[in-house]
Amino acid sequence: MMEKTTSEDPACSPEETASESAKVPTAEPPGEVAVSESTGEEQVPKPQAPAPQAPVAPATTKPAPPSEDVPSAPLLLTLEDVSNSSVTVSWEPPERLGRLGLQGYVLELCREGASEWVPVGARPMMVTQQTVRNLALGDKLLLRVSAVSSAGAGPPAMLDQPVHIRENIEAPKIRVPRHLRQTYIRQVGETVNLQIPFQGKPKPQATWTHNGHALDSQRVSVRTGDQDSILFIRSAQRSDSGRYELTVHMEGLEAKAAIDILVIEKPGPPSSIRLLDVWGCNAALQWTPPQDTGNTELLGYTVQKADKKTGQWFTVLERYHPTTCTISDLIIGNSYSFRVFSENLCGLSTSATITKELAHIQKADIAAKPKGFIERDFSEAPSFTQPLADHTSTPGYSTQLFCSVRASPKPKIIWMKNKMEIQGNPKYRALSEQGVCTLEIRKPSPFDSGVYTCKAINVLGEASVDCRLEVKASATH
Repeated sequence: MMEKTTSEDPACSPEETASESAKVPTAEPPGEVAVSESTGEEQVPKPQAPAPQAPVAPATTKPAPPSEDVPSAPLLLTLEDVSNSSVTVSWEPPERLGRLGLQGYVLELCREGASEWVPVGARPMMVTQQTVRNLALGDKLLLRVSAVSSAGAGPPAMLDQPVHIRENIEAPKIRVPRHLRQTYIRQVGETVNLQIPFQGKPKPQATWTHNGHALDSQRVSVRTGDQDSILFIRSAQRSDSGRYELTVHMEGLEAKAAIDILVIEKPGPPSSIRLLDVWGCNAALQWTPPQDTGNTELLGYTVQKADKKTGQWFTVLERYHPTTCTISDLIIGNSYSFRVFSENLCGLSTSATITKELAHIQKADIAAKPKGFIERDFSEAPSFTQPLADHTSTPGYSTQLFCSVRASPKPKIIWMKNKMEIQGNPKYRALSEQGVCTLEIRKPSPFDSGVYTCKAINVLGEASVDCRLEVKASATH
């Protein structure tokens, strides 16, 4: 297998390049062609007018050598890579190398519309991949490669389609920062500085719109670089609210991103307020919403009260949503004023709406008439409101028995198994709380099967309930 490398243009003058381009790489001595010190990238020789004495490569007056002496055409000529200034091709060795052996390969190019094939290198090279550099943007080239022996060049292998040298196209994309994927809120007077990164190759064109219309250059400035676009508003106003859309486009491709901006300020106070009624230690208020909400929804209202004597304001309700309220726990003999603030994301309104009239809390002649208190006797004998239930358990898994009892005074609880008390046995744990009696049997075995009884005793009597517990032995195979 041939080594795959790239080849460089040998240092030569334009005249030497032109003369070399007219030569057919068929008569090079084997020793000179085998030397590969001229490997690297090849620069495209500029096609010169062929010298009168040098015939074009395809045309020759020499008799064709026997087919056994020249190699066959290289196989699998493939376009590996195309950039804005280079092209890389590769191929496989020919099936037949010829009787005289292979001296190398000659790569030739021909610009579309021209008839002259120009060799890329000055001599055949023993490589199966070459990169041609310093190509002009927009060129369309035909490429072919021939295998060469000392008897001459074999038939060429040629690419089916011309290669178009152009910039690599990368579809435009906009990457909206996470904090801008929801409504971007600013207060009136603050700056708006949005930096939106994008990508695309070649560099795309970026345009902004506000609610579908062109930006007002007197208020909004835009700076677009190679990788981002910045929208800047020095002092935001409520008119700057809306949807800003960024569009990046190139060569029929485009990407769009929308950013919603909301510019808000403090709301106005409620339009009006009035005192609806005063009774006892209570006062009822009603007000109307503000005409200006600050360009955003209200978070609620703050209601405050002040008595006539001190004139100090105290908050009664915060972020209260209805427009009517009742103020309670007012002090008898005092007179009160009330005021209401509106509130949004920017805070409370600068001013408040205050009631015009005072709420006078009148003293009333009320005579208390206490009723005699009759103490009730809650004593009762124990009675079970929830009996024990028969239970089946699995060996090794703790189980619990439950019942509930009602009694006053609090009864003494006794647990028994098969009529024998089991108090103090560490295998059992008895609990009684709020009348619920629980017996926990830790990791029971078939030996723990039997009849369990719960007995409750107090000074007024006793009661008991029982159940049957069956611990089934696990089946063995």
